[in-house]
Amino acid sequence: MSLLASGSSADIDILAWSASALSRAIHSREVSCREVMAAYLGHVDRVNPRVNAIISRVSDDMLLAQAEACDRELSQGHSRGWLHGIPQAIKDLSPTRDIPTSMGSPLFAGQTPADDGLMAKRMRDAGAIFIGKTNTPEFGLGSQTYNSVFGATGNAYDHDLCAGGSSGGAAVALAMRMLPVADGSDMMGSLRNPAAYNNVYGLRPSFGRVPYGPVFDVFGHQLATEGPMARSVADLAQLLAIQAGADPSQPLSLQDDPAVFARFAQEPGDTRAAKDMRIGWIGDWNGYLPMENGVLDVCKGALDIFSRMGAEVEPLIPDFSPQRLWQSWLVLRQWAVAGKLVAAWSNPDSRQALKPEAQWEIEQGMQRSALEVHEANVSRSAWYASLLKLFERFDVLALPSAQTFAFDVHTPWPKEVGGRSMDTYHRWMEVVIPGSLSGCSVISIPAGFNQQGKAMGLQLIAPPRQELELLRYAAAFEAAGPEWLSREPDWR
Repeated sequence: MSLLASGSSADIDILAWSASALSRAIHSREVSCREVMAAYLGHVDRVNPRVNAIISRVSDDMLLAQAEACDRELSQGHSRGWLHGIPQAIKDLSPTRDIPTSMGSPLFAGQTPADDGLMAKRMRDAGAIFIGKTNTPEFGLGSQTYNSVFGATGNAYDHDLCAGGSSGGAAVALAMRMLPVADGSDMMGSLRNPAAYNNVYGLRPSFGRVPYGPVFDVFGHQLATEGPMARSVADLAQLLAIQAGADPSQPLSLQDDPAVFARFAQEPGDTRAAKDMRIGWIGDWNGYLPMENGVLDVCKGALDIFSRMGAEVEPLIPDFSPQRLWQSWLVLRQWAVAGKLVAAWSNPDSRQALKPEAQWEIEQGMQRSALEVHEANVSRSAWYASLLKLFERFDVLALPSAQTFAFDVHTPWPKEVGGRSMDTYHRWMEVVIPGSLSGCSVISIPAGFNQQGKAMGLQLIAPPRQELELLRYAAAFEAAGPEWLSREPDWR
């Protein structure tokens, strides 16, 4: 254990601050970057062994030296940005030039990339000090954070339960106060499911909002995106302001000025933003989506908060085949995964190191024809057109963030949900693909807890590129003050 692990009351105060409050305290010289780093490192040493959220830790000496350099810069009147001197751990799928990026795979364990990824570079340039990485399932496949390199990550509220995924390490580190904000990525709910399971916010940005790279294909594969996670809406918006913005290497990235999100973060949340809000409640899609008992009830409790603020909540069954949506998802995901991992699969030695779910995705993807991919994209486009019609009636569409509550940390994935067998390793997360395939902005807000103390989230899908409106609705919800927002895990 580190000599820094004192757990003093001063350390607890630093850890309790929001990221925005921490940034203000650093910039006003109320607290030094070194003090902040010492408090966080000591806390990680005390808490992380219980949950295994942060991996590939950088040495204390190196991190304290970086913090002291940040202090010197401030004394000379220079700030790198909102994250100046603030500890961060980057999800282990995102490249970092000075910390190994293993992607949860023994094939890449210990390998350090030559450069940061786009999002990581933006966070570093804004002043973040990277203390390590956050744990993720192998290649991000599956909404349960475990792998053969680092093991499993436990839930913040019950360490014997899973963290969700694939940004499970990020969500748990955030909830346990080992990080003030966190980055994540989302293909099939990876910013939403772990946020739901750990009572924090996760935002999947609109297609092109946060450029994703480096990647070999900047045109074709457009299922995944990176984005922010936070314990407050203001922090979520501030981190999005850093991550977002066009990059010439990504020709489909959005040109909008991301500073609008930083300005929004300075505004107080106002419940009036939800007045006359129109919410289309899809729920379980008229019984199509199997749900664990209690999931819908918890989400309806969150919708009641919006109703009390003057929002109109209307049950909705989209006029679109959910089976068609699922088939589109299967083809496009298999195509994307196979394209990324086929080289590893083609080598008999490295193939053995791939988990069965990865091998299945690759093998299925290799069998898909160009015409099947085309038809899947046509279905995706038809779903988008259907959504645009729905957004003429509704401001947001709502669904649960997961179909089950957090389950045993040693269970790879649920084989049954609501009495129905799951035919794939990810079918139990089908509820997230309407948002993923839409390319629209989607937020998971904390919906509350069931009687067993397990957390759930509520997805809100907004029209394309309307992150700002989505943040306003979330801030109104936060301002209404549901009691579960202040329910913390045992992090002290």
